[in-house]
Amino acid sequence: MRLSNLADYAVVIMAAAARAGDGARLSANMVADETGIPLPTTQKLLQRLAQAGLFLSARGGGGGFILTRTPADISLADIVEAVEGPIAMTACVEEGRHDCALEGACQVRPHWGAVNGAIRASLSGVSLATLAGAA
Repeated sequence: MRLSNLADYAVVIMAAAARAGDGARLSANMVADETGIPLPTTQKLLQRLAQAGLFLSARGGGGGFILTRTPADISLADIVEAVEGPIAMTACVEEGRHDCALEGACQVRPHWGAVNGAIRASLSGVSLATLAGAA
């Protein structure tokens, strides 16, 4: 399993926001300069992270992006899911998916839920504070 570049960049952006301090108001330009992530990608990810509830965003002179929770209360799973959607190792663990040709006779399918849960739990156990070096 490999994270997409966007998910990786989202983690970098969130870590930069955590290092900026509690209540810091960040602009896309500031984040792009700090991280080296191109501005259009930074803008896209900040919007996605805000839509997922990880940032509050406001336009205008007093605008910017502010973390909605403390870095200790945001997990790696929260960030990955904000960009990638629900963590699912295989299609058969996704709710409502029934597109596998082997589904009826698969001997492994009953176990994928446990595997998926273990991976999600591992990602949930890593806080943004840890990723930002603030733990």
